[in-house]
Amino acid sequence: MSRRLVNITLDNLDDLPRRCRRCVFWELDPVSGERAVESGDSGLEKEAWISGTLLEWGSCGKILYVDGAPAGFVLYSPPLYSPRSLAFPTSPVSADAVLLMTAHIIPEFSGGGLGRMLIQGVAKDLTRRGVKAIEAFGDLKWEEPSCIVPAEYLLSVGFKTVRPHLRFPRLRLELKTAVSWREDVEVALERLLGSMSPERALRPV
Repeated sequence: MSRRLVNITLDNLDDLPRRCRRCVFWELDPVSGERAVESGDSGLEKEAWISGTLLEWGSCGKILYVDGAPAGFVLYSPPLYSPRSLAFPTSPVSADAVLLMTAHIIPEFSGGGLGRMLIQGVAKDLTRRGVKAIEAFGDLKWEEPSCIVPAEYLLSVGFKTVRPHLRFPRLRLELKTAVSWREDVEVALERLLGSMSPERALRPV
């Protein structure tokens, strides 16, 4: 079984699940997002966001392929590029961190450690770019697919709570520890995230 992790671009954006391809939960503020959905322009808004973020900041997402089929994806960006992040009770995201916006594993591919691969891919990319940390808003009461990652999953791969909340705590994964180790970045990040077993792979969100 071959696994391949690639950057999200306009060329492969359509490989995202249809619901996620049109979702602008993170990319727009609540009012603008609702307006885009009502007008049927959410797909175009998604394209515009990906295009603008790639041009201004660089890679902002990854798609994981298993034997050539899209099996999951993750999106991330500086908080400035995600207006929705300001709507959370535990905002704002720290100035030195990049926001892990959302992640998703196709149900038929769950349970194989792919969620761990996605987070490792993000961590490796951001470490090479000099980013100090990854932050995310977790959902402590996650029960069904949504745009927010389960807090339980984030904690299982090394994130720590920096601002508690009964529902949406803000969690943080420090990357400076990884680059301070004497081993190369690949080995360091494997150690940082290696405690996650395949059985605790990212559940569909």
